[in-house]
Amino acid sequence: MNPAPAISPVADHNGAVPDYVLQLERSAGYLSPEHLQVVRRAWEVGAAAHAGQTRKSGEPYITHPVAVAGVLAELGLDVEALVAAILHDTIEDTPLTREQLAAQFGEAVADIVEGVTKLDKLKFRDRQEAAAESFRKMLLAMSRDLRVIMIKLADRLHNMRTLGAQSTEARQRIALETLEIYAPIAQRLGMNLVKSELQNHGFKALYPWRHAILEKHILSQPVVRREAMAQVEVQLSQRLAREGIEHRLISRIKTPWSIYNKMNQENKSFDQVMDVFGFRLVVRDVPTCYHALGAVHAAFKPLDGRFRDFIAIPKANGYQSLHTVLFGPYGSPIEVQIRTEEMDLVAERGIAAHWTYKFGGEGPNSAQSRAHAWISDLVESQRAAGSSLEFLDNVKVDLFPDEVYLFTPKGKILALPRNATALDFAYAVHTDVGNKAVACRVDKKLVPLRTRLSSGQTVEIITARSATPKPQWLEFVVSSKARTAIRHQLKQLEHEDAVQLGHRMLDRTLEAMDSSIERLPKGRMDAFLAEHRYPRLEAFLADVALGNWMPFQAAQALLAHADLRGPASLRSQEKILISGSERGVVSFANCCQPIPGDEIMGYHTAGKGIVVHRMDCPNLAELRKTPDRWVPIGWDTSVVGDYDTALVVAVENGTGVLAQLAASIAQSKSNIDRVDYLDRDVNAAVLCFNIQVSDRTHLAEVMRRLRRLSVVQSVRRL
Repeated sequence: MNPAPAISPVADHNGAVPDYVLQLERSAGYLSPEHLQVVRRAWEVGAAAHAGQTRKSGEPYITHPVAVAGVLAELGLDVEALVAAILHDTIEDTPLTREQLAAQFGEAVADIVEGVTKLDKLKFRDRQEAAAESFRKMLLAMSRDLRVIMIKLADRLHNMRTLGAQSTEARQRIALETLEIYAPIAQRLGMNLVKSELQNHGFKALYPWRHAILEKHILSQPVVRREAMAQVEVQLSQRLAREGIEHRLISRIKTPWSIYNKMNQENKSFDQVMDVFGFRLVVRDVPTCYHALGAVHAAFKPLDGRFRDFIAIPKANGYQSLHTVLFGPYGSPIEVQIRTEEMDLVAERGIAAHWTYKFGGEGPNSAQSRAHAWISDLVESQRAAGSSLEFLDNVKVDLFPDEVYLFTPKGKILALPRNATALDFAYAVHTDVGNKAVACRVDKKLVPLRTRLSSGQTVEIITARSATPKPQWLEFVVSSKARTAIRHQLKQLEHEDAVQLGHRMLDRTLEAMDSSIERLPKGRMDAFLAEHRYPRLEAFLADVALGNWMPFQAAQALLAHADLRGPASLRSQEKILISGSERGVVSFANCCQPIPGDEIMGYHTAGKGIVVHRMDCPNLAELRKTPDRWVPIGWDTSVVGDYDTALVVAVENGTGVLAQLAASIAQSKSNIDRVDYLDRDVNAAVLCFNIQVSDRTHLAEVMRRLRRLSVVQSVRRL
């Protein structure tokens, strides 16, 4: 980087370099002398730009960005990141422009600074929306350069360290945001040192009394506990030494926040939480990790089911370790984490460890690669999200993942949130796979898409070209990627269906008036759309299908506008044929559950479109009171999909009867959604089966098969 003199620098009034700058340069001692000069130059430019500005504590403002750079220097980041950190508030708060920064320090630095810049200049309805939009932009900037989020986290960390100057209300708001958003992001990126400090500062600001009490208890641990910890450490060290394993054994001290969280989540007392010894064992290489595991299991017996291998299957943020829990000599559990020096570095620094800008430069399991993959998914998610707040809700799901680790048929490992379903897995593979999914095999067994998955399972998704997402899917998916993709696809399908159906409905009505959409003068049509504030004809047609305009009313309005009045009393009697693919704007009434082959009529409902009823529906008398909402409809020759219906089956009660009925229905290639006992005694039972069939012929076949069973007394459609 060769800086060109473009901006006038300034040192302090005495020409001396302040201590806080010298401290930064000591922390960044790993940089070359040339790069340290660039860092000094950045401070001079930043100090000149922020001249006269102070923090709420009264210190010169420039001390804050230099401190932010100091946090990054402790993590070992490169010169561009440190320079951008020093200048991260200049575009927003000073006369300096992006162009000046680019000319002085290069495009990369200018891009990073621009990515970090807050959105104070934009207007939002409320603080919540502003925070969500700011967060959205931050993630977009992260997708281009991960150093943006590093600076944002360091900025938040220094603000938390100096939170005392803020008002009580501001302290609590900033602390809550830190605990909900920034600390989980640091955790998701593997930066555990930053995460831990953010959590403890946030906890202290949000609940100062609780923090003080817990801190006091931790500091006043009984001597007995400290002696017990030392005894365990000695025994473990002796065993490892006898095995010839070079190691570092560090006792893990619990923080007030981790204790508070565990007390809350596991409903434990302070003594129960503290009654756990924690150690970190750092060894030379991966084979030694497993050797050390055997050694600690020989020293103390392991607890059954408490071993986790995060080396073979790393966490989503790149974290790797062996975790085991042992029976301690004093009745207390001993938690041990075993890892290599490199894993220890990644566990503490995450994406800041082994800094690289090559995508996948450290292999698919590196913190860097996994961070890029996560952020790429977020960018895809934000493009499909309806609003910033919806996007923020989706991201929060991903920020608190208790993950399950699953295998594709080719052996690739995917990490998904806890309680993830087969459908979540399908969307994790690819959005198109999710959209076309119809079923899946888990460990080679066929299961429904709503099946919840467990770690270690192999999942294969079965797709069909004609399949589309269903609204019910939103009820059971848990990952933000799946939810966003389903919503996006449903909106698209509903709009396309509504436009096509609206066109058919309006054309049928206009034909009865000796006109059609095509015959209306274009200029008049444009005037009508403009008057009713429709951006395009498609939007108006969708409104017709959804019942916001009755077809007859829409046709009359169009003809009146076009001065082409037709016979106003005529109503189109020609049926609109439906194929079942218009599920976005055509729904089937639960009261009578029509299926292809039934005589049907349509009822136009505002906002819902056409609701289809059977002609023998018990609610028809009520619907006849509003004949203007009737729509003549029938079944097309090429009907697609499965339709809900219900059968009432009277049977002789006995062992295995329900299994016989279910097998018979399955042999008819019909799915059972639900079964209920309507009546039951010692000798007989009446059951209601909610099933899916393709048409009346299919239903008749199901009923025939059931009647052949000797235990069945009667079968009727509900």
